[in-house]
Amino acid sequence: MKILVANLGSTSFKYRLYDLGDPHEPMLARGAVDRIGASKSKVSYSSGKGKAEDEVPVADHGEAVRLCLQQLTDPTLGVISSAEEVAAIGFKAVHAKGISGVRRVDDRLLSAMEEFNDVTPAHNPPYVRAMRMLADRFPEMPLVAAFETGFHATIPDRNRRYAVPNDWATDHGVLRWGFHGASHRYIAERSAQVLNRPGLRVISCHLGGSSSLCAIKDGKSVATSMGMSPQSGLFHNNRVGDFDPFALPAVLRATGMSLEQALDVLATKSGLLGICGKNDLRDVEQAADAGDSNAQLALEMFVSSIRHYLGAYLVELGDTDAIIFTAGIGENSPRIRAMVCQDLGAFGILLNSELNETGSGERKISSADSKVEVWVMPTNEEIIVARQARDLLSGTL
Repeated sequence: MKILVANLGSTSFKYRLYDLGDPHEPMLARGAVDRIGASKSKVSYSSGKGKAEDEVPVADHGEAVRLCLQQLTDPTLGVISSAEEVAAIGFKAVHAKGISGVRRVDDRLLSAMEEFNDVTPAHNPPYVRAMRMLADRFPEMPLVAAFETGFHATIPDRNRRYAVPNDWATDHGVLRWGFHGASHRYIAERSAQVLNRPGLRVISCHLGGSSSLCAIKDGKSVATSMGMSPQSGLFHNNRVGDFDPFALPAVLRATGMSLEQALDVLATKSGLLGICGKNDLRDVEQAADAGDSNAQLALEMFVSSIRHYLGAYLVELGDTDAIIFTAGIGENSPRIRAMVCQDLGAFGILLNSELNETGSGERKISSADSKVEVWVMPTNEEIIVARQARDLLSGTL
């Protein structure tokens, strides 16, 4: 069974094609279309047969999918003979009112996603638009939404509920839903394979453009830093993270902004960007090295927020087996890993500085005498979505 996994942005379409009929689950091809709707869109494609890049006009996401299928069936670089070989398109969907887990995309699901457009403003609107367009353009192809919240359904109420009136939770879904579910699920599964211990207790640190921590016990999420929305928990490249909502009236009075304007600032102009004017951690690190005090402050604040949740989850899990760094920052920033693990010897966490600074890919970076193992594990959210789509279609989910 071949599954196409789509990652959508408002003007982008990225995809990977997996062959889940092969026990090794190989990725057959990958591609991307950027600047959809512009006079010239950047198109890229890669498979075992070669690579290609081009600039052509791509009007919308439906046209991007048509172009993707054309690439996959190309006589020279293609990996399938016809589009009918694609069993489904899987989406790493984010949030929907009253719906989680893995579902076929239909009108009810899309309406439920639209109800939470204001909860996930950077994610739901482009996904809903594209899903509607693809359902109309390719009615014969199953569309499957694998919601990020699904992995966190096992979190106990003591960690899932807010201290708000009960009907807010039961009737309106005001809960700590958690996100980055595909990444944390992958880390749960992969760490179980690598460490091979019963009842494994792991803290997954997904650090990237958006970031979250997850406490995992025996393969299940028991706590996570994100809450009702992806704006919460650790702060992100341009999103606020944890924030006291009672600060808003003071800001509105002082600035004259509307609530919608203030929320937009919190969702798009805060985080690293708000603190130091840069939203890529690589640029922040470079600026800090050049003496930019705001950039240095941004690094320290980011690490402090990570350590805040790390400490909480060490207490939650008790005898923790491993801390795992993943995603763009977690995999590629020795500096952040070192700052997070600094002076944690009392908790049995000892980093090997040489291992942390060198090497690539999946590896252990803790000292031999560290009670808690520290790992770098590249995540693979797309293979999780592909497997979930396959299992839904085959009735084994």
